[in-house]
Amino acid sequence: MSTGTFSATRPPTGDEFDPGIPGFEASGGDWDEIAREAVGEERIVVNMGPQHPSTHGVLRLMLEIDGETVTEARCGIGYLHTGIEKNMEFRTWTQGTTFCTRMDYLAPLFQESAYCLATERLLGITDDVPERASIIRVLMMELNRVASHLVCLGTGGNEMGATTVMTIGFTAREEILRLFEAVTGLRMNHAYVRPGGVAQDVPDGFVDQVRAAMPKVRHYLGQLGDLMLANPIFKARLTDVGVLNLAGCMALGVTGPVLRSAGLPYDVRKAFPYSGYETYDFDVPTSTDADCYSRVVLRIEECYQSLRIVEQALARLEDTAGAAVMVADKKIAWPAQLAVGADGQGNSLDHIRQIMGTSMEALIHHFKLVTEGFRVPAGQVWQTVEHPRGELGVHAVSDGGTKPYRAHFRDPSFNNLQAVSVMCEGGQVADVVVAVASLDPVLGGVDR
Repeated sequence: MSTGTFSATRPPTGDEFDPGIPGFEASGGDWDEIAREAVGEERIVVNMGPQHPSTHGVLRLMLEIDGETVTEARCGIGYLHTGIEKNMEFRTWTQGTTFCTRMDYLAPLFQESAYCLATERLLGITDDVPERASIIRVLMMELNRVASHLVCLGTGGNEMGATTVMTIGFTAREEILRLFEAVTGLRMNHAYVRPGGVAQDVPDGFVDQVRAAMPKVRHYLGQLGDLMLANPIFKARLTDVGVLNLAGCMALGVTGPVLRSAGLPYDVRKAFPYSGYETYDFDVPTSTDADCYSRVVLRIEECYQSLRIVEQALARLEDTAGAAVMVADKKIAWPAQLAVGADGQGNSLDHIRQIMGTSMEALIHHFKLVTEGFRVPAGQVWQTVEHPRGELGVHAVSDGGTKPYRAHFRDPSFNNLQAVSVMCEGGQVADVVVAVASLDPVLGGVDR
């Protein structure tokens, strides 16, 4: 800090000055002191991000603060833009799943399912999708919901200094990622859900593998509940922080656990059922506290509700063993019989030999379906699913060709981020981290 003298005087007015606009000249001294004496206030703008670890991705938060109090908060996004939606216009309808699965990388199976449900409605084959394929979709989505919530709880705890919460959350998530890898060959970015069904059936012994993993996941969820919900320090840190009431949620289009924490039991699985969700028994937990603590409670409870659905789906998988998992129409069904080989997971060599050795017509059909894709009748649809972060919507438009004319996603994280200013302004700087963690945004879905 400079100890020199300074002067702060209003400049003379003349042709070069607008007399209606006050101005000051300052020379020497401390600029903060000059600003206080000349302007009468101190304005500090702080950048949180775009690489800050507590912003759940490459998110930039611009905070204007007065001491430790946040007077204004704004979000800066776009640092993770991938052009996924535009790229999908240059790929076949089936190849589109390999793009949308990479948007929200913590919940890939929801994007795949929503996109394929929209495509199936355009094709007019919604009722032709095999029951077993819908059961597998529900099973995989609910496992994915638990895995996503575990990341939210784990990273949120870590950002507040509770590292053990993160290690337990990620350890539990590993149990689920192993299941995904057994089915799709990948831990994330699966491209497993396809228009008309799924890429392939679950492997032998998968039902037993899931049932063996579920007690472990429940055990870890119990540990998280003890560490977080029964901890007076944790509860005091989150209670009455990041409050967003029902009116605010409705005005901003906020959905998911944040909306349900304000008291509205809106869940797409109940309001507009898809994939047979109306036949499953589960509850939609709600709260009226509308704060960060209530959102933690709801996410833990949602994990238990998802495990209820998983148990029902496993029983249905046993009852439908050996049934088809892809539509019968060979003009739509992607000819995939995956197998693990020396170079990883890909098409079975026996399957390729069968295609190439059956007939020239079969080989030509396989080639055209894979390279050109199937045609989708012209039209547009709007399809929604209940994503871990809220309502995920897909607006799919076809011009009658083999590629989407437009595929636009209403990502819940994008809409929910609008609430940052309402939740943070008037609170402490440290509470910004808690509020953003309770929204659980994933920037891969926001920027797309």
